Amino acid sequence: MAKIDSIMSGGSLVTMPGHNSRVTCLRLFPLSETSLAQSEAQTEENVLLTSNCDGSIRLWWKGACRRVFGGWHAAVHTMSDKLLGNGDVKVLASGEHYGSICLWSLSSSGRRYRQALKAKFCGDQKPVKWMSVVGNKPSNLVTMSGDSKVRVWDTTKLSDNRCVGLTSVRRKPVDMKCHENLLYVAADSSVVVLDLRVTQKVSTAAICKPKIFSLTIMPSKSLVCTGGLNKAMLWDIRKGQERWKLEPVTELYGRLQTPVTHLHMDPYKIITGGFESNIVETWETDTGKKTISFFCTQPQYRFNRGCSAMAVNACRIVAACHVGVRGFISFYRFLQCNSSALGTVFEVHDHIYKESLAET
Repeated sequence: MAKIDSIMSGGSLVTMPGHNSRVTCLRLFPLSETSLAQSEAQTEENVLLTSNCDGSIRLWWKGACRRVFGGWHAAVHTMSDKLLGNGDVKVLASGEHYGSICLWSLSSSGRRYRQALKAKFCGDQKPVKWMSVVGNKPSNLVTMSGDSKVRVWDTTKLSDNRCVGLTSVRRKPVDMKCHENLLYVAADSSVVVLDLRVTQKVSTAAICKPKIFSLTIMPSKSLVCTGGLNKAMLWDIRKGQERWKLEPVTELYGRLQTPVTHLHMDPYKIITGGFESNIVETWETDTGKKTISFFCTQPQYRFNRGCSAMAVNACRIVAACHVGVRGFISFYRFLQCNSSALGTVFEVHDHIYKESLAET
């Protein structure tokens, strides 16, 4: 993978070999938080981290895979949304299929190494599917497994004493997001808010029947966004706190009758994607107006598979798609939020396809 900005301006074609099965999670982190940055001019660049069902995590930057973490048999389901820790020493957390949580250093040197694993501890017998760094305590990690158990971990403590909080939600969870001491959990058809200081429910932020498939939040504007069947819905958090009748502020309908399983929201845009659809769609946050749509695979595969993972950083979007034994990672950069975007699709194994997309 070449530097993202050079790709968007017509950079050379490259190949991304490595993963042997479906990409499960994508994360974009600043290059300055790894050992790869060599000059001050590079501090604004990003690296891409990809996790996979083959048990590995790969760090991509400037044309190649620069780091490989893990590589064991247990599939990696998720990675932390931020890096853990204060100061110069920061680590990435990952959640495995058999309930283990791993802490990885991004600052170690060498392409493939075991010394990057700083700690490994068991959370539960169930797969760890969601994790987030606690906002006001960057050394604390909150995780949730498929059995609805929510755990808070102090990653600075010894392994026997790391769990500092435990609770559960009543229904089957589908997603979670953390802001400061509050944890927003989408379970079945509702979004509940938990206070991590006392590990108790404090309010209900949204009720969306028959089912919620994904969740994102923007506390600065008191907004929660949920993904449903063929639509995303915006909710006012304050109405849940004041026990008003819960109704969405607005509904954003997509092209296809498929679940919205991936969401991003910031002050300017809302982005949606799904396992059963190749189309990634965007809307303006303030007006709810649809801006652009684009595909995350090559043309011949557009109606076969959907988006398996998505990450967004400012004007950059990264989406992963898997078609049989072939994996694709798509990069898009907005030129203007309401008019156009440039896109590049990389095949993880064999070749690369590049296309530019205009307004739809």
